[in-house]
Amino acid sequence: MDLRAMAMGLTFALIWSSAFTSARIIVADASPLFSLALRFLISGLIGVAIARAMGQSWRLSPSQWYATILFGICQNALYLGLNFYAMQTIEASVAAIIASTMPLLVALAGWLFLGERLRPVGVAGLFAGFAGVAVIMSSRVGAGLDMFGVMLCGIGALALTFATLAVRGATSGGNFMMVVGLQMLVGSGVLFVAAPLFETIYIHPTVPLALAFTYTTLFPGLLATLIWFLLLDRIGATRAATFHFLNPVFGVTIAALLLGEKLGPLDAIGVLVTTLGILAVQVSRQPVRGSKDSA
Repeated sequence: MDLRAMAMGLTFALIWSSAFTSARIIVADASPLFSLALRFLISGLIGVAIARAMGQSWRLSPSQWYATILFGICQNALYLGLNFYAMQTIEASVAAIIASTMPLLVALAGWLFLGERLRPVGVAGLFAGFAGVAVIMSSRVGAGLDMFGVMLCGIGALALTFATLAVRGATSGGNFMMVVGLQMLVGSGVLFVAAPLFETIYIHPTVPLALAFTYTTLFPGLLATLIWFLLLDRIGATRAATFHFLNPVFGVTIAALLLGEKLGPLDAIGVLVTTLGILAVQVSRQPVRGSKDSA
């Protein structure tokens, strides 16, 4: 993995992890699904405009359109929509921890259903990763953790796992910025339909809401997604997913610094175990140096 890919991965992980904190700020003053739909509409239009200025075309191949629509529904409408909705009742750090299980779920699905090899250290990493999440959840249940919100985040993580496994078609053939913009518009359309069905739409204009909405629209919404697509194209889904091992640490730390969310001893232990588990899984899935698969 070259230095440029490492820089891209670290930047992606930091921006992506910060999205949970900004989302928590947004849902304090606006209905979650409607605000997310509006964010995707703005981000998507900006993305498409930039893509057109770069000379990119929205005449994608059938496989690109299929993958773009699928990614827009799974990541934007389901994963982020469910997380936004859940963060009305659960802390940003909890949502970040649950979302961080995505690489574990990707590895587990590849191992069980796709015939991918997983070395012993990877199997141990799976158990450690999920055990770390269990430790964190057990420390929060006694403090009144909303299990419905946890369930929504869990379903969102499954949707993101599916999107990650299916995203290869959207990263082939170039037009990365156009793909980013279009998949956001797909998510926006789905959420604009869902919002009036599942929530009472409201917006309470405040300075924190304006700042958080602007940041989320431009950085996690547009920049991080573009970096992720470019990273997938540069090093592949397996290597790119390695950077998700940083999400528990970044997500919990940012929430603690900006929102004052408490981080107890069991939380710290759980974050460390989950982080090491994710890292072990991703390292175990790397091709063995010198093998035929290492090309």
